[in-house]
Amino acid sequence: MFYLHHLQKYRYVYFFPLLTVYILILCCNLIIVFLICRHKSLHEPMYVFIAALLLNAAFFSTNIYPKLLSDILSEKQLISYSACLFQYFLFYSLAGSEYLLLSAMAYDRYVSICRPLHYPTIMRKSTVCVLLCLAWIVPACLVGSSDARIILVIFGMVMIALFPVFFILFTYTRILIISYRSCREVRKKAAHTCLPHLLVLVSFSLLCTYDVVIVRLGTDLSKLVRLLMTFQAILYHPLFNPIVYGLKMKEISKHLKRLFCQAKRVHIVDIH
Repeated sequence: MFYLHHLQKYRYVYFFPLLTVYILILCCNLIIVFLICRHKSLHEPMYVFIAALLLNAAFFSTNIYPKLLSDILSEKQLISYSACLFQYFLFYSLAGSEYLLLSAMAYDRYVSICRPLHYPTIMRKSTVCVLLCLAWIVPACLVGSSDARIILVIFGMVMIALFPVFFILFTYTRILIISYRSCREVRKKAAHTCLPHLLVLVSFSLLCTYDVVIVRLGTDLSKLVRLLMTFQAILYHPLFNPIVYGLKMKEISKHLKRLFCQAKRVHIVDIH
């Protein structure tokens, strides 16, 4: 990873802040997942997909941070070939899963806004389960066998990157058109539920663009740009998801406030 030698030189200066960030990422993501699992009012397809997305982000960070932290404390940064392949597998399969989960969320919003009367019939529990399974299984299968043939590599990129992007753009374009033609209440609902998804999509697309353009194609950019984009991968994006959904989604924000108020009351009682 970039600047690992610099990090290793000042190991203790960076180790504890990065460890704190990693713990913060896990806590922020998993608290919202806990709230969604606990409260029946959040047992809707949209919130189930949000929980899956946040779990995916927690797994993605866990694939990066433990190795990064151990390398900072080590004199030599070594990794076995099998461990390197496993980290590569998790990195790209989880990245592909994030795109497919965002596609599933876009489809859910499309059905909810554009076909509201058919929403309960289309977005049943079985449909949600199938979409979740496909979002995690398909990228894992494609990445796991991506070294077999170049055709399979191209097919994998189309399936887990290009197709989801075009599908998301299509669904949100349709939502925008229908919302524009509808009443104010429909436009408000579309803006309230779709804006967080679009913000997360833009953030993750910037991360993927960085990986393809800079890392894979070897584009020469300044050290500052490389540093900022590296921090986006390990810091900004994993924290961005829970912050966006925690603040922008009213139901999640409401339960978060209740949870913190309860914790505050318990702390006050313990003091007295």
